[in-house]
Amino acid sequence: MLSTITLRKNMKTAIITGASGGIGKELVKLFLTNNWKVLAVSRNTKALEDIKHKELIVLEADINKKEDREKIEKLSDTLSPIEVLINNAGKLLNKPFSGIDEKELQEVYSANVFAPFHLIQRLLPQLIKGERGHVVNIGSMGGFQGSVKFAGLTAYSSSKFALAGLTELLAEEFKDENISFNCLAIGAAQTEMLAKAFPGYQAPLTAKEMASFIFDFATKNAKFINGKVIPVSVTTP
Repeated sequence: MLSTITLRKNMKTAIITGASGGIGKELVKLFLTNNWKVLAVSRNTKALEDIKHKELIVLEADINKKEDREKIEKLSDTLSPIEVLINNAGKLLNKPFSGIDEKELQEVYSANVFAPFHLIQRLLPQLIKGERGHVVNIGSMGGFQGSVKFAGLTAYSSSKFALAGLTELLAEEFKDENISFNCLAIGAAQTEMLAKAFPGYQAPLTAKEMASFIFDFATKNAKFINGKVIPVSVTTP
């Protein structure tokens, strides 16, 4: 579903995946409030119907599917240049290592590593055209070297390690281009995904609070920080 709206020219554009709830939806609101054009990508577009804004485009797409990534690329061509891409969509699996089957592992890595990999490939030309493109990959403290690890998160946390490594490699490969790549290894924020994986757990931060930090980082640091995996957590390690 694509909203039929006319976007103002000379506005910066952001693409946010996993935009239907939690941190993603809060990010959509923040970018719109701060006068950005926003392409919100989600499998569940109904969850975004309460956001009424002329600078919002809502695209129903599953980033795990090649044909849907092509849809995102085609639409982004009309919005080029793209200043910010936030790879927020992901999959969290809490299950003992011995019980994880091949399909479940594939699903986690597809959402957390392969889909961002392929989406960045497709959007790279539009990101390089802007003032300074910024790709922000949403990682996890579970995928940060030296942090506390938790049983049951082998698939999830190892995939976030891969995403962090991808971020560093892209920053090196494109260091002479007009684009930055960073990964925010976020700690727990209260979202539906977290509640489903860890029933009864109360995170120290709300989705809105985490989104506020991510927004500031994504919009203000492209010229200053590149190739970094940054822990965003209120606990140490």
